[in-house]
Amino acid sequence: MEDEQIIGLYFARDERAIAETGRKYGMLCKRLGLRILGNEQDAEECCNDVLLKTWNSIPPARPDHFSAYLVKLMRNTALNLYEKLHAEKRGGTQTAVALDELSECLPAPDDVEAALSEAETAEHLRAFLRTMSEEARNIFILRYVYMMPIKDIAEKYQIGISKVKVSLHRTRKALRAYLGGDAM
Repeated sequence: MEDEQIIGLYFARDERAIAETGRKYGMLCKRLGLRILGNEQDAEECCNDVLLKTWNSIPPARPDHFSAYLVKLMRNTALNLYEKLHAEKRGGTQTAVALDELSECLPAPDDVEAALSEAETAEHLRAFLRTMSEEARNIFILRYVYMMPIKDIAEKYQIGISKVKVSLHRTRKALRAYLGGDAM
């Protein structure tokens, strides 16, 4: 079923929308949750939460890119659960490592002057990523949106792990300069 048809089911308040969403995007959401949380049961719980959040948010929302909408919901839901589960200590998981890497580029949330609204930050990030090469942009997105391990990114693009690490380092450095410069 096409995304527009699924969204139409949500607008009609037809519960088949949930089943169709799960059928089409369930594995995508579960893999993302598993990468972030490292636990199949927690990932499954987040998938169920995402289906409920989708039901509650459509309507009024009408996402232009349904898969991206679901990925964002899943990522945020899984990261919130991750924070809740790891509130007292930061582990050595992919999520903790990736978040630590990215945190050096973004303003601290308690720095009122440096912090922007989520929408403004997202727009600046999209604008920045448009300036990057396709390969660098894709590597960055796989690492920090999909929380894919560096080894898996290297295998996907058939490049060395060191090339992925260098690309991520250079992209973070460029992002830091972009956010600290005139773009903000």
